[in-house]
Amino acid sequence: MGYTYDQAMAAVPSGAHKVINFFDGLSGTIGKAASWLCVPMIAFLICEVFLRYGFNKPTVWANDLTVLCYGIMYMLASPYCLRDGGHVRTDFFYHTWSIRAKALSDLAHYILLFYPAHLVFLYVGWRYFSVSFAKFESSPESSWGMWIWPAKGAIVIYIILTMTQGFSEMLKCWYRFKTNVDLWHDCATDDVRDFTTAECKPEK
Repeated sequence: MGYTYDQAMAAVPSGAHKVINFFDGLSGTIGKAASWLCVPMIAFLICEVFLRYGFNKPTVWANDLTVLCYGIMYMLASPYCLRDGGHVRTDFFYHTWSIRAKALSDLAHYILLFYPAHLVFLYVGWRYFSVSFAKFESSPESSWGMWIWPAKGAIVIYIILTMTQGFSEMLKCWYRFKTNVDLWHDCATDDVRDFTTAECKPEK
């Protein structure tokens, strides 16, 4: 049986919709909030350049804080990137496959590679953070003793958020496979060479 986009979306249970919308919204909200770390990051760099080259008085803190902001922003925005398919995908065959083949391949990768790896990352990352937080660890490379436990805490948050977003992506894969329609695909922004109008999400 063939589905139009609306019919296929209607075939997805309301509970699955709620889970997907919640985790997608969570990733989006945190990712967009984390993007504001660009503002202090750029301000620190400008301050360093201004003081270093304008007054010959380089700071000991600007570079450290810039790296800290960048690291936290990068990690907290990664689930948002996963949600919107922004991670680099290098493939030679995938883009020629059917919707069902792509969904099945993605689902297998989430189950066999994504989650086992992230469970290991979570175990290692939690130990990494807990030791750092217990002693309020500071960077040995920082001349003013900048705390680095917040960045290590961001690693744990990043892993948890990526795993929850991964669960949302698995649900999407399953219902793409069941309906043979590329649900949650936005034709206005993505490559649409292999999609028909009926298979794509209508523009708002």
